[in-house]
Amino acid sequence: MRSKVIGSHSRWCAGLLVVVLVVAAAWVPSGAAAATESLPRPAGLEPDISFWRKIFGEVSTDEALIHDNRYLGIVYEKLDVSAYASDAARQRQLDAAKTKYTRILTRLAGGNRSSLGKDERRVLALWAGRPGNKNLRAAASRVRVQQGLSDRYLQGLIRSGRWREHIRASMRQAGVPEMLAALPHVESSFNPEARSYAGAAGLWQFTTGTGRRFMRIDGAVDERRDPFRSSEAAARLLKANYSELDSWPLAITAYNHGTGGMRRAIRATGTDNIETILRNYDGRAFGFASRNFYVSFLAAEEVERNAEQYFGPVRRDEPERVTIINVPAYLSAGTLKRSLGLPQETLQSYNPALLPDVWQGRKYVPRGFMLRLPASVSDADAGARLAAIPRSEQRTAQTPDRTHKVRKGETVSGIAARYGTSSARIASLNNLSKRKLIRVGQVLKLPGHAGAPPASETVARSSGNQIYVVRRGDNLSVIAKRTGVTQRQLMAMNSLENPNRLYPGQRLRLARSTKGG
Repeated sequence: MRSKVIGSHSRWCAGLLVVVLVVAAAWVPSGAAAATESLPRPAGLEPDISFWRKIFGEVSTDEALIHDNRYLGIVYEKLDVSAYASDAARQRQLDAAKTKYTRILTRLAGGNRSSLGKDERRVLALWAGRPGNKNLRAAASRVRVQQGLSDRYLQGLIRSGRWREHIRASMRQAGVPEMLAALPHVESSFNPEARSYAGAAGLWQFTTGTGRRFMRIDGAVDERRDPFRSSEAAARLLKANYSELDSWPLAITAYNHGTGGMRRAIRATGTDNIETILRNYDGRAFGFASRNFYVSFLAAEEVERNAEQYFGPVRRDEPERVTIINVPAYLSAGTLKRSLGLPQETLQSYNPALLPDVWQGRKYVPRGFMLRLPASVSDADAGARLAAIPRSEQRTAQTPDRTHKVRKGETVSGIAARYGTSSARIASLNNLSKRKLIRVGQVLKLPGHAGAPPASETVARSSGNQIYVVRRGDNLSVIAKRTGVTQRQLMAMNSLENPNRLYPGQRLRLARSTKGG
């Protein structure tokens, strides 16, 4: 996964089944009872853990630490930039501080120890345990800025009450240490709307590729955005990592770096010892975020376990109490809104996995989707309302995805204009980066506009012959799959010269007439 917290702060960051689910009361850590004894905590990593404890529990987003990016115990200065109104002004101050210490280290690496200034003497003393001009010269290239996160951490800790018990239950069910329920502090600060520059999304920052191994991700649903479903998926992924690597420190680090990456680290270092790997492995993709993932997690979990020590009394959000409905057919958001008597905003807030195309009427809420509703909607009422939805408003299939194959010279904005949509929507649907880079031959998904046939009107009968009525968005391929008649047969029976020339309301024969001539 891509960490939204530790990897991006070197610059300043600006049929009908109805059940009622009542999530248990918010979990409150109980000190030593939640100790980290099940996970290794090498003494050599304590300076790194201490660094991240400060970031999560003491240093606010108005402050930053200037530090060595390899030896986190070496902190050159703590800066307060709260006096600067703009992010740009703050960044200038941080850049200036970084430059200052780079120059100091470069001068010290030259070997001259006479007439040293106060800051130079202080920096030299920090490196007393690792003396030598060579080490100082290397350190000059490793000066880094880390923004504090304590206020953001506290906000996440408060939010976590909504899902905490479900996350811990998911961990237990998967056979994963419960303390790993604290991992979203590192990934997203418990923000289910978090999205990384690389397209990782949700509480657990799943990328699309990894997410599809454990969740539903398509044009209508992205379960990465659902804190409940994504937490279940995260537990399974962590267990899969452990099954492959047989080490929880490696399994946790693999959450960020991948199991393949960790196997390469083991081969390169000749060991599965986490401290040795974090200190010595220099794989190309094993950057600051991967190297610090395990230690930052240990720190985040420790801060949560001792939250009152850092923040005073903390009142977490109440857990969600909801009614869950198994959607019986493909239904539009408008149909659900009318039948349930709920505002769309309420349905959206309870069901973040449903994508914008659903709410904008381009896709249906899928059949079998577990729709969450406020607990004030009783199971009996919800059941009666759904059972009363007319058959004409129920669909048998999802709206087909539209696609576009990129040609030379095309841009996302040009494609968006051609299809009457936005660049942002195409980028989101295809998990494009912020730069919206596309390549020739790439097949892009487009927002859908078509409707699937009503459950009662897929095939009509006329004079004993089966007839299919073309609906907006249909194409011959979709009709063939839906009816079981091949495209060639459809063209022959209906004298179609061009398979792409269909229009809404057109009536297609599905069987030849049986009348004699």
